[in-house]
Amino acid sequence: MQTYDVVIIGAGHNGLVCAAYLLKAGYSVLLLEKRSVPGGAATTEEIMPQEAPGFKFNLCAIDHEFIHLGPVVEELELEKYGLEYLFCDPVVFCPHPDGKYFLAHRDLDKTCAEIARYSDRDAKKYKEFTLFWQRALGAMIPMFNAPPKSIIDIAGNYDIQKLKDLFSVIGSPNKTLDFVRTMLTSAEDMLNEWFDEEFLKAPLARLASELGAPPSQKTLGIGAIMMAMRHNPGMARPRGGTGALVEALLRLIKRLGGEVLTDQHVDRVLVDNGKAVGVRVANGTEYRATKGVISNIDARRLFLQLIDESDVDAADPELRERLDRRIVNNNETILKIDLAMNEPLRFEHHEHKDEYLIGSVLIADSVRQVEIAHSDPSVGKIPLEDPSMYLVQPTMLDPSMAPDGKHTVWIEFFAPYRIAGLEGTGQYGTGWTDELKNKVADRVIDKLAEYAPNVKTATFARRVESPAELGARLGAYNGNYYHIDMTLDQMVFFRPLPEIANYKTPIDGLFLTGAGTHPGGSVSGMPGRNCARVFLHAQQPIAQTLKDARDSIKSTVESVFRIM
Repeated sequence: MQTYDVVIIGAGHNGLVCAAYLLKAGYSVLLLEKRSVPGGAATTEEIMPQEAPGFKFNLCAIDHEFIHLGPVVEELELEKYGLEYLFCDPVVFCPHPDGKYFLAHRDLDKTCAEIARYSDRDAKKYKEFTLFWQRALGAMIPMFNAPPKSIIDIAGNYDIQKLKDLFSVIGSPNKTLDFVRTMLTSAEDMLNEWFDEEFLKAPLARLASELGAPPSQKTLGIGAIMMAMRHNPGMARPRGGTGALVEALLRLIKRLGGEVLTDQHVDRVLVDNGKAVGVRVANGTEYRATKGVISNIDARRLFLQLIDESDVDAADPELRERLDRRIVNNNETILKIDLAMNEPLRFEHHEHKDEYLIGSVLIADSVRQVEIAHSDPSVGKIPLEDPSMYLVQPTMLDPSMAPDGKHTVWIEFFAPYRIAGLEGTGQYGTGWTDELKNKVADRVIDKLAEYAPNVKTATFARRVESPAELGARLGAYNGNYYHIDMTLDQMVFFRPLPEIANYKTPIDGLFLTGAGTHPGGSVSGMPGRNCARVFLHAQQPIAQTLKDARDSIKSTVESVFRIM
């Protein structure tokens, strides 16, 4: 039996970030990953070695914005371990059926100039809209980078500029009420309030819906922040693919003496007298933890599948039922398509330039099309009548991901996890089959070909992963790569539930991290860093509280003197 201070279930990027901070603090750490490849939803793999040798594909996450809102890369000095971010510019291209197109640069003024080709009013409003959301973002960043119930941590993250941002959005009773209303509204209502032109509203709605819900859904106005972040701090990808972030973390962990074991499927968390003391993997091997067990998988699977019912009930007799019935997943996930191509896409009806392909490309013809793309999956329908999609040609920014002159395409198409009327059949009882997933992919490619006809002639290899297969690979309940929906009622103090929203659980020594904890899904490392802080506080609560308070005061004072 092997013993460590901490055992972490799952080597997704948040688990790796958490491990790195704990190792730096002097704890021994073991991470157990069920797949043969660590990284969770942040891997880059050669998935078609026969048909497309030398082609590297991002199997899930690709565009990184949130990680640039926090200090993880700098604090862990990941550049020393090979991480290099390549920033996109332009950041978005969205062709419209009438020949117009939305081309967003990282520079806000350049983007407004592009919009002004079609609408002076919308160009002006776009600048106001973006600056508002960037101020709102500045006000929220300190909350993202701290445990949701840690007032000291949150306060310490504010500097003068962030305080100015905070007061600019909630500086008076009327501003506060208006901001609350904005957070409670829908992306669709907000876009209609600000803009006239469909060629602009449709891509903004598509990006807002990346949170996993239709643009009409109330309480998701925050989705509008997705485009603002592409201007500042910007959108980037690691050279070599998303997996390069994981590789840098693995190098750091190895240097610090941590261990990562793959092909280790944890099937039981060991609890003794109300305390988590280790885990057991599928082959029967046990790994003991003297200080704690940290779960990088979602709380629902952790408590309902990996812990004896009696142990959960002894800690909190209501927790199992609340996790089973209170947490919401709306059945929406993604069907993933990867293409290997002999040449880049050409949007020949829209004044094609290769620079269009540097950022993300959105096929979003109208807000209504985006609405159907997200509402149909929630009732088990595949939105195939007029597909909307998010695609990237990563080799235009990073040619190292394919052989010379060759290219890859990454396509995300929203689809139901369980198909209405087909429950209990197909892959994992979802209704999906190999035949159906390829039929859906054919229709998606047909739609893309309306804009870039050469997608059919230049593609020589394809891989399609159904929602059921993606869910199984990631270990995601209902295929939800965010673990649980990113709606306002399941964020901050409520993620995943109020009683376990601060990374701690009612079982002593058992902690949560990952996309199902604050501040949610995306490549950010914030849940991993925040969880590490809570763990360290639990080991030495008085000393850590005093240190946090000292650091908070120091940070605020230094900020004031920098401004003066």
